[in-house]
Amino acid sequence: MKHKAGFVNIIGNPNVGKSTLMNVLVGEKLSIITSKAQTTRQRILGIVNAEDFQIVYSDTPGIIKPAYKLQESMMKFVNTAISDADIILYVTDIYETPDKNIEYIERIQNTSTPVYLIINKIDLASDSEIEKLEKHWEETLPKAKCIKTSALEKTNTDNLLQIIVDSLPEHPPFFPKDELTDKTERFFASEIIREKIFLHYKQEVPYSVEVGVEEFKESDDIIRIRAIIYVARDSQKPILIGKKGAGIKKTGTEARLDMEEFWCKKVFLDLHVKVKKDWKNNPHSLKQFGY
Repeated sequence: MKHKAGFVNIIGNPNVGKSTLMNVLVGEKLSIITSKAQTTRQRILGIVNAEDFQIVYSDTPGIIKPAYKLQESMMKFVNTAISDADIILYVTDIYETPDKNIEYIERIQNTSTPVYLIINKIDLASDSEIEKLEKHWEETLPKAKCIKTSALEKTNTDNLLQIIVDSLPEHPPFFPKDELTDKTERFFASEIIREKIFLHYKQEVPYSVEVGVEEFKESDDIIRIRAIIYVARDSQKPILIGKKGAGIKKTGTEARLDMEEFWCKKVFLDLHVKVKKDWKNNPHSLKQFGY
């Protein structure tokens, strides 16, 4: 039996459902999901294995025009994902028009890599609206095969999986067959905390936050985690902590419950807030955070 394997890279603008689609295709929650743009900051691999194939999915940050060094680093992940893909899933949705970030669409149109144009969120549109949008995209990306899905409702995702498997090149597995991702447990702890901040804080605060896991100690019955939430300005620290510590307590409690579900084990989470001024434009800080 010949083995297939390849990198299937998920690319698109913010808020079109890339992370939701990734999690559905992998069968695990690896990417954090919120309604806010730029939630995903790094390239996250999710690995799906069967006896005769291995799919290495990549979730990537939403395509933006960078305004500071953090966003420049985010777009480097996108550019790499376009260049090293065996299959590109270009995700759009029923709200988006084909002329958004046209320079990336032109790059994808000119690539020799197989491209599947995923129209997501079809559960929120009528058949006539979807048909009209599909026609627009077929004219914009004529070499791409159009697939209509609702990642949230898992509509047509099984069919998409089979299409991907059929399109994989013959290749030995890139990773051991028991691996699910290339990211560490510390990374997922920090992402779970960051997700709670995106969900509960408004305006610029979530975009000014990064999480560092200082300690991750696992024993038979408990995981002990010490994490620091870094903010970019002094004024953001009291906002995150909240009145009498209520904000940081809520963030910590919700993150701990998600961690316990993720690892199926009791978690003790020690959470603190520190100021690291203008870290989003500091190359040393960005390197420290993995960008």
